[in-house]
Amino acid sequence: MRGRRHLGFVAAAATLLAAAPMSTIYDRWTWLVQCAVVVGLVAGAATLARWWRAPVWAQALAMATALLFGLTWIFPSGQELMALLPTPATLTHFASLLASSGEDMRAYGVPVEDLDSLLFLTALGVGGVAVVVDVLTVGMRRPALAGLPMLAIYSVPVAVHVDSVSAVPFVIGAAGFLWLLAADNVDRVRHFGRRFTGDGRDVDVWEPSPLAAAGRRLAVIGVAVAVLLPLAVPGMTSGLLSQFGSGGSGDGSGRPGAGGSPGRVNLFAQLSGELNRSEQRDMVKVTTNDPDPFYLRFAVADDFERTGFGPRSPEGTPVTQGLPVPRELSRSEDRGISRTQYEAQVEIVDFVMPFLPVYTAPVTTRGIDGNWRYDPTMQVVYSERASSRGRNYSFDFVRSEYTPAALAAAPTLAPEHAFRKLYTTVEPVREVEELVERLTAGKRNDYERVRAIYDHFSRKNGFSYALNTEGGTSGQDIVNFLTNKVGFCQQYAAAMTWLVREAGVPARVAFGFTSANRSGNTYTLTNNNLHAWTEVYFTGVGWVPFDATPAASVTGSVRSGWAPDPDAPEESATTPTTPGGQGADPSAGPESPDGSDRELDEAFDGGAGIAPAGGPRWPLWVLAGAVLLVLLLAVPALRRVLLRRRRQTRAAAAASTLASVAADGSAAPGVARVMLSDSELARARADAHAAWDELVDTLVDFRVTVDPAETPRATAERLAREDLSASNAEEAVRLLARAEERARYAREPLRHGPLGDALRSVRRALRAGADRRTRLVASTLPPSVLLRWRLAVMDASAGFVGLSGRFRERMLRFSPRRVLAGRPSR
Repeated sequence: MRGRRHLGFVAAAATLLAAAPMSTIYDRWTWLVQCAVVVGLVAGAATLARWWRAPVWAQALAMATALLFGLTWIFPSGQELMALLPTPATLTHFASLLASSGEDMRAYGVPVEDLDSLLFLTALGVGGVAVVVDVLTVGMRRPALAGLPMLAIYSVPVAVHVDSVSAVPFVIGAAGFLWLLAADNVDRVRHFGRRFTGDGRDVDVWEPSPLAAAGRRLAVIGVAVAVLLPLAVPGMTSGLLSQFGSGGSGDGSGRPGAGGSPGRVNLFAQLSGELNRSEQRDMVKVTTNDPDPFYLRFAVADDFERTGFGPRSPEGTPVTQGLPVPRELSRSEDRGISRTQYEAQVEIVDFVMPFLPVYTAPVTTRGIDGNWRYDPTMQVVYSERASSRGRNYSFDFVRSEYTPAALAAAPTLAPEHAFRKLYTTVEPVREVEELVERLTAGKRNDYERVRAIYDHFSRKNGFSYALNTEGGTSGQDIVNFLTNKVGFCQQYAAAMTWLVREAGVPARVAFGFTSANRSGNTYTLTNNNLHAWTEVYFTGVGWVPFDATPAASVTGSVRSGWAPDPDAPEESATTPTTPGGQGADPSAGPESPDGSDRELDEAFDGGAGIAPAGGPRWPLWVLAGAVLLVLLLAVPALRRVLLRRRRQTRAAAAASTLASVAADGSAAPGVARVMLSDSELARARADAHAAWDELVDTLVDFRVTVDPAETPRATAERLAREDLSASNAEEAVRLLARAEERARYAREPLRHGPLGDALRSVRRALRAGADRRTRLVASTLPPSVLLRWRLAVMDASAGFVGLSGRFRERMLRFSPRRVLAGRPSR
């Protein structure tokens, strides 16, 4: 028992070590302190339960109770009894924290601040893993399986970061898992009383075992291979060593992940997380000779799924091979379209993404290596192996200006055109379809339809800017936003893109920086300048930007002649280019009145789902899980009932057949052989065996000892003497034994006897003599069924091992070493 208590503390410590990757998510170490408290309480409860020699299920219940008390102490609702005992209000508070955690995960980028909702989710998850690890390691003595829940912790930062997580937390978690395995094996070896080397020589107490040393070396080599192998596989990662210290370190020095696959980046979550930061930090510095530059782009979200808009995996060629010139730029200047070439120099200060910010339509680049590619359709510079961290580069780009007449003259794409099929996909929503139909009624071309939708997002129609999106009851977040009309740039950009696509015009969401904080020709762009807008495709013109977000709320907002500010006075509505409106509030930053709000519109989050409209949905999930658990638990009982019914039917059929033969006059003993064919005799014997098998399974279900070495008669006499002495089932069990003996050894089976009634009589007697727990287990989780399944799995496993051994033996016949060894030497 002492060794088991020691192993329980090792399991708790290993769980905390496995939680090391969580340091890449948080700014500070608050999460670690809370997790240590929770895991300590779980380990203490497990130790007390084992000290009282409680069964495994009671240990798990004690640990779960300790976890509940720990969460109540750390995250109180204020309505607990004696400031510690949870109440229904506490559970409601926990449910609200879980609901808020989903919204905060979408609203914040890593590393995040200390938010109660996310800290609660982390403490709950790590504490739950601690319970599972303790049960697997100490209760079931399966420490290897404990690696699965510990690996689940590591999967959280891997899923959150856009790039591979630092190798250091992985090594720490792996060390904890290896410690757990070593502690379990040491505890097992101590039961043998001595250690050995494997060659017959004993090992002194002070001498380290060579076998243990070999195991430690293999463990270290395994961890080293797991860390270093990705470096040898091109494209497998962007380089773990180059990101050795990337991610949050727990002290606020970490930044969002870099590199990785551009298609994995949750652009909406990154944008929202940066806009909701409490501090402002410089991200990019750009110097350009464009007197009034438009937004600096770095990515687009052009792929629509039910969960919202997301980035498509870009495809392009290395920038060192030259940038392909868009077909629209290669044409001579059209009437109403002017194109001017400028240059820009970019210095990345603190912007870590698998994209490089560039202005629209770059034509040449300088200072960018071959790891970076350019997608001419998305017009983004991206990399699958590098990040934008610390980059300095320059490029030439073409700035285009359009007149409304030129856009109105653009022809509509045919319905079968690839661009229209690709960039007009949306989910059918009745309210959106009705709104688009009303706004575009009577419009003659794509530009008029787009302008009608663009002008709809105005203050006169009730739209306003805020860093949160109010909830609704429609069940569709796009409908909620269009009804509540409150949001910030990503809601406006995604909503306009949705409506434009609904109108049959290709559109996508673009991400970048507004132009602000100007000093000469140099712009210092901060996280408050991050922005999202809509780009619409016009035939023969290309992708044209439309920014539906209220201009007065975005620092550096740019409006144009083809997309004027709908909230501006009529006389200035046609001003060709108007830099950000005077008196503009900071761009979605903490200085705005709504800077503390963090709620997102989930329909526009590339990685988020549809939020429930009315209250939390966790009770439904709990109910569904309970129903599924009940169904799974009912499978063994259903299997046992069907098997018993089939056997009793066969026993009744055998009894009736043989009884009819025996009743055919006063025949001699050999009459049964004369009147029953060989097949009927074989079936009768099989039915008698089935009745005996049912008796044996019944004994197993009610925990009555079954000795395979006993004869049926000896088993019957023992049952009649020990377990059925207080009932009238002695003759029934003796009848079943005689039937089994005759079926095994005699020339003819038993001629008479209701075997089905005998089975029911014995079962009723055993059930009456069993305690309540045994009866419950026999009805819900029959041990006989579980035993058969366990033996079947063991047989299948043994068969697989034998098959693999035979396969290996056959493959060795073709080994080159064996062929060379068999060649005669010259």
